[in-house]
Amino acid sequence: MLEKIAFSRVHFSYGRKPILADFDLLVGAGEFVSLVGPSGIGKSTLFQLLAGLLQPGSGEIRLDGSSTQQRLGRIGYMPQRDSLMAWRTVVENAALPLEIQGVPAREAQERARTELPRYGLAEWADAYPAQLSGGMRQRVSFLRAVLHGADTMLLDEPFGALDGITRMEMQEWLLAMWQHTRTTMLMITHDIDEAILMADRVILLTGTPITRPVELPVSIVRPRAASSRNQPAFLELREQIWELLRQAMQEPSREERLVR
Repeated sequence: MLEKIAFSRVHFSYGRKPILADFDLLVGAGEFVSLVGPSGIGKSTLFQLLAGLLQPGSGEIRLDGSSTQQRLGRIGYMPQRDSLMAWRTVVENAALPLEIQGVPAREAQERARTELPRYGLAEWADAYPAQLSGGMRQRVSFLRAVLHGADTMLLDEPFGALDGITRMEMQEWLLAMWQHTRTTMLMITHDIDEAILMADRVILLTGTPITRPVELPVSIVRPRAASSRNQPAFLELREQIWELLRQAMQEPSREERLVR
């Protein structure tokens, strides 16, 4: 497996509150990895460290095999909320990262416009965000992240704000897009079914601080669809993940153990 992302013995704290301690994680190029864990444990902090918004207290974070603190701007990011600019059209929103990189606005928008058919947005190029459904807004957000030019993407609960039917449609759409691009993707989700459906591996983040993540390979054959949830292997893995999470939430943190 060609290394794309690596955390090696990383420590990070917010003041006196430890988040990561001696943390290791390896993600291969073109891999789709889901991150699952209790709320507030530090999943988004992991993304901020990887994106260069935060720096570790110690340890090493590598991209493409090289250790660097200059990670900012090298990784695409798709948040839970699409954050589209209400005064810009679909094509203008999608073109924004190219404009930030110095591409003239007209050229940037033409490049974005050529990509719209692949995202099912060709007929909505000149529409404004208020005219779009939630799923369409997320497609624009994804296209904007892709046009950023990075071959690694962080998805922070990208479908959490969508209704159930739209969420399932977007899951299948994103699976198809990933099959086409083979971009390295890390996705945070609280939905165990979503984590399994999308990923090559599910990483469970547990404990305070997080030390050794639990890695569970997903053996469900690709291509996958909503019907994959009915496979025995899917159901078994779902139960295994839920049981591990249940055990983790019952375990005391390191601070609680010290008090005792």
